[in-house]
Amino acid sequence: MPEVKKITIDENISGQRLDNFLLNQLKGVPKSKIYSIIRKGEIRINSKRKKPSYKLVSGDQVRVPPIKVPIRENKFIPTNIIALLRDSVVEENDDYIVLNKPEGIASHGGSGISIGVIETIRNFGKAYRNAKLVHRLDKDTSGCQIIAKNNKFLRRCNKLISERKIQKTYQAIIHGKWIHEDGLYEMNIKKNILIGKERMVRISEGGKIAKTYFKAIESSNKYSLIQCELITGRTHQLRVHLSELGFPIVGDKKYGTKESNLPKHSDNKRRMYLHANSFISKDLNIHVSVKLPKEFKKILKNDE
Repeated sequence: MPEVKKITIDENISGQRLDNFLLNQLKGVPKSKIYSIIRKGEIRINSKRKKPSYKLVSGDQVRVPPIKVPIRENKFIPTNIIALLRDSVVEENDDYIVLNKPEGIASHGGSGISIGVIETIRNFGKAYRNAKLVHRLDKDTSGCQIIAKNNKFLRRCNKLISERKIQKTYQAIIHGKWIHEDGLYEMNIKKNILIGKERMVRISEGGKIAKTYFKAIESSNKYSLIQCELITGRTHQLRVHLSELGFPIVGDKKYGTKESNLPKHSDNKRRMYLHANSFISKDLNIHVSVKLPKEFKKILKNDE
């Protein structure tokens, strides 16, 4: 039977919400159970009840009651996947890793995907056990991804992202010659709309506002390369926005056309042609960019 645990909060945890701290400490325990024990006063901070939103302070003592945590089997990470992601690291320090994520690898496991970027990085060694995603990229999107190596850096990133003080840009190959002016485009989108048997993101007056800045870079007869800067960060924002404007991303099977999405000469018949090319934050002194994959330029040059 598990015993009562008393955890002293250090500077690395200080500032984290109580509920988020417990979700991390009690992995495998349902959220409903965690909120229940907080509400009932079974969780005590310095012998006092606290709300889930309470922000922990260095030196706080957290009393965690005996809770049976489901045993989770360790996921086997193939050595070739670990090597691939190690080779994809473009910058690293004590706070974060910058990865040029290959397409075809999900950000995290779940929904039928056994392993992802974060599970793999946690298998780099002991120093990476607490690594966490700062932001997600779709499985078929390649490019710049930031992974936090400690909670303090993660909280700083989350705060700056919520304040829209981090600039993230993408480049995409779209069907057709871009006819719109460069500039800011807005729409309201709503996620988890059931279309057939699939959950989708769709334009909806009752949805959240999504803002994207689009700029044309290069066009050929059948395709265009455009730069997209996220002003907001909604689920599938770029994919839905471009599809709604009449220029779906090449290889986007979810929001693109039902016709053959990829040209015959494409080097990669499976990928979606969306690439996260930069992550910039003056506050964090981060200014990283990764090169556009070669297959993007090849499509533009050989679209006859």
